[in-house]
Amino acid sequence: MTPDEFRKHAHDLVEWMARYMENVEKYPVKSKSKPGEIFNRIPASPPEKAEPFSSLIQDLDEIIMPGITHWQNPNFFAYFPANTSPPSILAEMVVATLGAQCMNWETSPAAAELEEKMMIWLRGMIGLPDNFEGVIQDTASTATLAAIIAAREKSTGFTFNNEGGNKSLILRVYCSEQAHSSVEKAVKICGIGRRNLVKIQVRDDFSMDPEKLDEAIIADKSQGFIPCCVVATIGTTGTTAVDPLRALGEICSRNSLWLHVDAAMAGTALILPEFQWMLDGREYIDSFLFNPHKWMFTNFDCTAFFIKDADTLIKTFEILPEYLKTRTRGQVNDYRDWGIPLGRRFRALKLWSVIRSYGTEGLREKIRQHILFASKLKGMILNEPDFEILAPVIINVVCFRYKPAGLDENKLNEINERLNHTLNDSGKIYLSHTVLNGKYTLRMVTGQTNVTFNHVEKAWNLIMMTARLL
Repeated sequence: MTPDEFRKHAHDLVEWMARYMENVEKYPVKSKSKPGEIFNRIPASPPEKAEPFSSLIQDLDEIIMPGITHWQNPNFFAYFPANTSPPSILAEMVVATLGAQCMNWETSPAAAELEEKMMIWLRGMIGLPDNFEGVIQDTASTATLAAIIAAREKSTGFTFNNEGGNKSLILRVYCSEQAHSSVEKAVKICGIGRRNLVKIQVRDDFSMDPEKLDEAIIADKSQGFIPCCVVATIGTTGTTAVDPLRALGEICSRNSLWLHVDAAMAGTALILPEFQWMLDGREYIDSFLFNPHKWMFTNFDCTAFFIKDADTLIKTFEILPEYLKTRTRGQVNDYRDWGIPLGRRFRALKLWSVIRSYGTEGLREKIRQHILFASKLKGMILNEPDFEILAPVIINVVCFRYKPAGLDENKLNEINERLNHTLNDSGKIYLSHTVLNGKYTLRMVTGQTNVTFNHVEKAWNLIMMTARLL
């Protein structure tokens, strides 16, 4: 492809992108494709001869788009936001053009130093103490794994990396019953073992019960186990419950445990002064993560990971083959030593673009709007006698169900599952679900970049009408 051909196709693609953003509401929110449908439309073998790029653009519309679920549609209320925004997309185009491999400072000094400054910006925006240092990871799952491995090394005097585990050294990790599945995956991968993950009961608001945690630690110590790490959650996936950091931190401090905090989605709300209460007890935190790629309008992938003692993280992950030695080592941040991958993308550029384009004031305004929409939705649900709220509404997630009179719990679960599938199959909105205290629960998330209260109100009217026709 010549430079002139590239210019032409690039302009064509930008037009395609702009049309998509303008018209995304016209697509069915959830793809209606059947399993194998897209696969079978793609040729069985690659072409022998070069094909014009214009044919790829045509196939985007004809083959790919029918199989896309449109997370950027403002009628997407499922799972969690996976937001993008024009400033983020434009920055990602620059990142792709540069194609920089940002493993060491020397491989792109600007990437390393912009990342360092962006993490300082974010640290101040969300209210973490100044003694935390940050690095951009790809996902919360990777960041949680890095935290637990660092905790493992600290609790074993950095012997596990060198010598491996042994049956006489049983480490224990603690999280709530509502914690994300990435915690369970991390203990499997890092060698601590799935059966050594202790899931602590939650209180009525679905947050971790500190008394139950204390009891579990005492019991484990009496059996010769080594308590290693507590994973607290600010904004659980199911209900956005907030674990009590101060109470958990005091327990960790007494027992010399690492306290890791997963604030994947809800961490963005910390840019609001009125939500700083969620960080009460921040002085006890050892590591912390949140995802700008969820609710801060920065497209995937971009996880902000902070750690109080960066030396522990580096000592856990650093490895120095001859081909990676540089003259600047020790003077700069070589972020390849701050996590699992060697190769790293220039993710800081899109954060820089988003924060500058919105400004902190603009970011706070949008986040407040999303939280207000959830609060208004809660009010509308409470006004309907045949619906009920099933969990506290803290930020942008509302958990509810349809509850017509005269049905037992099994029938209620069945009708709410039918309601969920009927709504999603319509293509008009997309919801996801969880199960709370045995109850099939609909989740509605008001956090998509361009969602308005009109979208929320129309979705609620559709939910009521559909439910009452079942």
